[in-house]
Amino acid sequence: MRNSINDYSNKLEKDILNDLESKHSQLKLDMATLVQQMEQRASQINQIHSQFTKMTLFATELQIYIGLREIEKTTSETAKYIEDLESGNNFIEKSLELNISSALQSFLQNVKSFGDIAINTTSSTLRKKAGRKDQAQYLISKVAGIEEIKPSLLTKLTIPNDMRTLNISTCSILPNGNFIILDYNKRQLLLFSKDGIFIRIVVTSTKDPFDVCFVINNKVAVTLGPANQTTLVDIENDEIIQTIKLSHYCYGVVSDGETLVISSGDRKCTTVNLYDMSHTILEGIEGMGYISLFKGNIYGTKDLESKVFCFKSTGEPLWTFQHEDIDCAVGITLDSNGFLYIASFGNNNVVVVSPDGKLCTTILSEADGIDYPYGIDINKETGMMIVSNKIREDSTDYKTAFVYKI
Repeated sequence: MRNSINDYSNKLEKDILNDLESKHSQLKLDMATLVQQMEQRASQINQIHSQFTKMTLFATELQIYIGLREIEKTTSETAKYIEDLESGNNFIEKSLELNISSALQSFLQNVKSFGDIAINTTSSTLRKKAGRKDQAQYLISKVAGIEEIKPSLLTKLTIPNDMRTLNISTCSILPNGNFIILDYNKRQLLLFSKDGIFIRIVVTSTKDPFDVCFVINNKVAVTLGPANQTTLVDIENDEIIQTIKLSHYCYGVVSDGETLVISSGDRKCTTVNLYDMSHTILEGIEGMGYISLFKGNIYGTKDLESKVFCFKSTGEPLWTFQHEDIDCAVGITLDSNGFLYIASFGNNNVVVVSPDGKLCTTILSEADGIDYPYGIDINKETGMMIVSNKIREDSTDYKTAFVYKI
């Protein structure tokens, strides 16, 4: 009902605005025409005045007499034109006025409610179905187990020949399917298309960049390590729009669109409220490097100890996980089911850890071409995953990133 009222009100408003525009345009046209005609008459009068001045200086009396006859004729015509304008109501003041419909005013004054609520009863339509005592009921959709996660390679980023000295510290997938990577060597944020084609350099930093994450709209956050700073970058306009200064080293960064969480690599993290830019320091969090968020929990890795952590958003620890398949844990991300994906730099693996932090399995290894994995990210909506990697091509080793469907 509300939508119907809103739609009808919008239609009435549109109709009255169209009528207003039409009448205003007509008045404007009439006025412009009148002004143009009067300007033409004024031009004639000015011309006559100029001619009369010349006659008094140079003409004979006979010529002046004849000229005055012509001037009288022209001025008489002009006077009659002015009289016609006055008699035709052309000089009457005109204004636009809106009269609200009496029916609409009556609606605002007399309608006191949408209606009345009544409770109606009908005979029961319940149908009972007897089942076995051992019959299980499936109430939720089945979530694939950890052993069923098998990524398939789709493409890799095409790195231009003159950029093959880059060192990828992290990579991320944007909501539109494009990719961004951080080149630590040249301190550049690079943009690639969803097909893996290089588009452009977004920004170049004067400080060492460590991590990047998507924030909201066209904004990403980039941490600047020992500078104790994190910048917000507009990737559409290729500019740094804000610099956030913290009291500690800025290592990993992650965002849910409302808050930034920035790790220090030490025993603290800072959350930044993106609405008022207020800071909250979470003390006692294990020395995490790269971090991720999922359903209010903070996940992170500690590379040298090959550990994976899970904390509440308050900093309270939930679990810690270690396994021989994980050696030097760096990049971390989660899929839509809460499984953790770890870039295991020390043994060239990508390892999946269960949401409860009790199980893990290796889903990509050197046999799949994984070498030097560092950055990793997943688009939870599309199931796309990007992993930074090193490949050998034309007798040259260089960094790129592989894109998978999980």
